[in-house]
Amino acid sequence: MNLSADERDLIALHLVTGIGPRLTAALLDHFGSASAVLHASVAELLEVPFLPRKVAEGLQRALANPDVDKECEQIVKHGVHLRVIGRPEYPANLATIDDAPNLIFVRGHIETRDEQAIAIVGSRACTSYGKRLAERIGGDLARAGWTVVSGLARGIDGCAHRGALNAKGRTIAVLAGGLSKIYPPEHADLAAEVAASGALISESCMLMEPMATLFPARNRIISGLSRAVVVIEAAEKSGALITARLAAEQGREVFAVPGPVDSVASAGTHQLLRKGAKLVRHADDILEDLQSLPRLVEESATTTSAPQMPAGLDDVQQKIWEALAERRMVDDLTHQVAMPITDLMRHLMTLELKKAVRRLPGNWYERF
Repeated sequence: MNLSADERDLIALHLVTGIGPRLTAALLDHFGSASAVLHASVAELLEVPFLPRKVAEGLQRALANPDVDKECEQIVKHGVHLRVIGRPEYPANLATIDDAPNLIFVRGHIETRDEQAIAIVGSRACTSYGKRLAERIGGDLARAGWTVVSGLARGIDGCAHRGALNAKGRTIAVLAGGLSKIYPPEHADLAAEVAASGALISESCMLMEPMATLFPARNRIISGLSRAVVVIEAAEKSGALITARLAAEQGREVFAVPGPVDSVASAGTHQLLRKGAKLVRHADDILEDLQSLPRLVEESATTTSAPQMPAGLDDVQQKIWEALAERRMVDDLTHQVAMPITDLMRHLMTLELKKAVRRLPGNWYERF
């Protein structure tokens, strides 16, 4: 595989420890290219907004000698492809989130039909009930033509992938570490099957170990690739709850499968249901709900096309509608329009009935 000079420069930038997607985006936006970032002086780096001198000095030293050749060897060895944000082959759903990775590593293939994706996440230490539901729902979604996204972890994740594979469907696994470091190691064979029937994805460099600090960031990609997230068996402090929160912040639907009311394994899942997650008994519950929603990419295009204000809104309703030029949470919207939350909720309900706005998971609102 021949990488372009631009791709090699992006890899070099990616190899620098401590540069996350937001700083990478800021650097690329300021300098125009990865090559320009690599050749920037400390003084030039300091022109980037909010970049402290100490960070700029450390960054300039780190940018000097990235081992791009070693990384490229690993990319070729493991049959990995690069996907760069802003290019047609980059996953369309993922490109809609605020902190989308600038560069992802892919083993397997991402297809246009993967825009119709649903994530299934949950506990590693799951019960037989959770395993059964994850495999069944994953299989039924795959048979219905949806791509199943998860994290290749032990427990619910692995069962969701296996359900999709057994149904001869597509599935995508998002890893926290590099694609040369399959984790957990006992899922190496499962990872190979996933790559053959979909894709393995990571934003980490090829040799990066799957450290605990990488998993929360990995979760935003799981939800970002998907139109909805289904949580099956999550304890009170489960990482799956992070994925659910991120999904709500990204405007994705959040579903939860209830467990026995006294089940510790489902305590976090029940919290989600109490906070407004949609209850799921089987795949049909999910599919019925999602059929009424537009694709994420179409939503993104709609929100940037300056829609016309609906007719029949009074002055207060117009003020709220204008404040929703971007998606906002209720708390933020309350401050924006300087209105008591009880009055705001009443007006929002009226606007929903008039098909002027719609409520999203996590108490977010947007224009319809």
